[in-house]
Amino acid sequence: MGMGLGAGWAVPPQRLRTNPVPFPQPGRVATLLEDHEACTWGVAYHVCGEQIAASLQYLNMREAVLGGYDTKLVKFYPLEKDADEPILALVYIATPQNPSYLGPASEEDIAAQIIVSSGRAGHNIEYLLQLADFMRYFCPQVEDEHLFSIEEALISILPCLCHKEESLEEGEHLSEVKGLK
Repeated sequence: MGMGLGAGWAVPPQRLRTNPVPFPQPGRVATLLEDHEACTWGVAYHVCGEQIAASLQYLNMREAVLGGYDTKLVKFYPLEKDADEPILALVYIATPQNPSYLGPASEEDIAAQIIVSSGRAGHNIEYLLQLADFMRYFCPQVEDEHLFSIEEALISILPCLCHKEESLEEGEHLSEVKGLK
């Protein structure tokens, strides 16, 4: 596993993650979109030997067959000091032609959808908060304005829905509030 960035890609949560019953409210997931002016930070996993076939079989079924994602090879620039050259990484992307593709929306609209959505992997709130926490911890040099604006919009809506008198102190994140993590 290695941290790094992929040039030419952006990750707004613009794809609808459809859920079978009993999860009728699909949520948004972070989606790679081609953007020659952008870069995306993340993790690349190195698989070897028998792991390659098993990993590709699992991911192709989950992402391409069931999810409708396209596959692309992209240049990934590892942060490790001994990595002089980019490596090729396989990514799954949703295009606007994907039936589950939602397209852009305001941060407030995205947050409102996230609040009411859950699936087999958990509640969409948890997905967003863990993604934001990941970026803060592993990529502190990156200010992902879109992601953190959605998180901020969610935090501003959630206390109203919960009718809680608790307020978040300066710098405190929703995922740190007792009972949500």
